[in-house]
Amino acid sequence: MIGPVIGVLYDGFAYGMLLFLLSVGMSVTLGMMNFVNLAHCAFGMLGGFVTVTLINKFGWPFLATLPVAFLAAAAVSVVLERILFRRFYRSGDLDQCLLTIGVVFMSIAIAAYTFGTEQQPVRLPSWIRGSVLIGGQNFGVYRAFLIVVALAVTAVLVGALEYTRFGARVRAAVDNQRMARGLGINVDWIFALTFALGSGLAGLGGSLAIEVVGLDHSFALTYLIYVLIVVSLGGMGSIGGTFAAAVLLGVSDIAGKYYVPQVSAFLIYVLMVGLLMWRPIGLFGKR
Repeated sequence: MIGPVIGVLYDGFAYGMLLFLLSVGMSVTLGMMNFVNLAHCAFGMLGGFVTVTLINKFGWPFLATLPVAFLAAAAVSVVLERILFRRFYRSGDLDQCLLTIGVVFMSIAIAAYTFGTEQQPVRLPSWIRGSVLIGGQNFGVYRAFLIVVALAVTAVLVGALEYTRFGARVRAAVDNQRMARGLGINVDWIFALTFALGSGLAGLGGSLAIEVVGLDHSFALTYLIYVLIVVSLGGMGSIGGTFAAAVLLGVSDIAGKYYVPQVSAFLIYVLMVGLLMWRPIGLFGKR
């Protein structure tokens, strides 16, 4: 029994790290900027298609595509933030939802027209494929790579938002915009950078997700559900809460598929309902 349990925990933790990379940007923008961005996974899909294009058409190495995917998603998000999203910061939640879900459907149509509706193939370098045998248990190399990347991103985010001047300015702009402007803080620029950071992380997550969950034109809508669950369970604006919720959801999902595949599709929703009934503001949410 120990072998399968370790395998489930390992695969579930790796899947949770992927969900964390896809979700943490939305947690930041929703919790800190109070903007409901349902188009968040569209930037993840963009990052995935950037990676696929660079690898399959231009022969780029996989690792070299990751920073490009991050920057491409961040750049597009800045354009949309300047043109569209900024106008809705003071609007109601319904207006923000309608705007951003419209962007989702537009991104799906553009992806289907440009790349087709089939799964996008991508071949990873040999050193990151396969598995290693440790103590009689196989551990996927790519999943270990996912874990390392997610832990590094977590450390960088916590350090940037909690212990730097930029993080202090972000918190000041969120808490009191008028006071922040009076202190000489460019609130519009801070919000644009924060939005770009969150969307860039989604693009990075989309690139890393190709090998695990695949990539097609419906990615932006399919994984929006998972991202919303993670953000809701973790507590908006909490990086630690997003991390814990992603791990919990990842392990639960993989364990359900392994042990009770007949009802595995419902387990994450049962988990979500149960936890939100206990903690309506999320695991690490603050009133």
